[in-house]
Amino acid sequence: MLKVFGYSISIKHIVLPILYITIGIITFKFLKHIITKSTQRRTNLKATQKQRINTIAILLTNIIKYLIVILVIISLLSVFGINVGSILTGLGIGTAIIGLAFQDLAKDLIAGVNIITEGKYEIGDTIEVDGFMGEVTFIGLRTTRIRNYKGATKIIANHYMDNLINYSNNKSLAVIDVGISYENKEEDIEKAFENLFKRLEGKIPNATKAPEVWGVNELSDSSVIYRVVVETEPMKHIATERFMKKEIKKEFDASKIKIPYTQIEVHNGK
Repeated sequence: MLKVFGYSISIKHIVLPILYITIGIITFKFLKHIITKSTQRRTNLKATQKQRINTIAILLTNIIKYLIVILVIISLLSVFGINVGSILTGLGIGTAIIGLAFQDLAKDLIAGVNIITEGKYEIGDTIEVDGFMGEVTFIGLRTTRIRNYKGATKIIANHYMDNLINYSNNKSLAVIDVGISYENKEEDIEKAFENLFKRLEGKIPNATKAPEVWGVNELSDSSVIYRVVVETEPMKHIATERFMKKEIKKEFDASKIKIPYTQIEVHNGK
């Protein structure tokens, strides 16, 4: 028996806390390992199914972590002679007070469960919340983390995730508006697009369908604007647009199709 600041501390007050904490850590790592292994075994799945499984695995891991922490704390309190039963009984009275103090926390936890069960979004999805758009990198019981293309990460409480846009649920559309000089013949333009699409067959990155010409979109002052569209994988349209613009320019140069550009005439006043 040791005396520390007037309090009697036995060996069990030292050994048991270390033992309980160690058991808690080992149990958490063991269960986390099982969850990870079980998700890795599922290989023949679609990308969306893998995302959902990974998200559920993270949620289960978080729940297990919080439960183990609570159990270890209760065990530690009992070691030091604190009446855990009376504390739990007193929680009934204090629940209302705690509930008022932690309303947002409770909302976050409920919202976190709903997000997973309803499949509003998953890890890897591209979503937009309050004007911030990025990829979901983490879904916890309390918060969701979104990283935009610049690398900035925004952490948002789950109960604020009601009004969002999920761009990963549907295919995207690459839209390319091409200005062509009025001097070009329509049959030459059609032939150029036909040659282009034949040359790019199966080579357009992220495309899920063959490109289409939707026809004349606008008659501007100096050019006829043709619209070309390509359906792509979710949120992959920007890269496809860049690729198509480059290839259209190459094809038009080869086919002698003129793309107008702004010209300025300068007069010297004489």
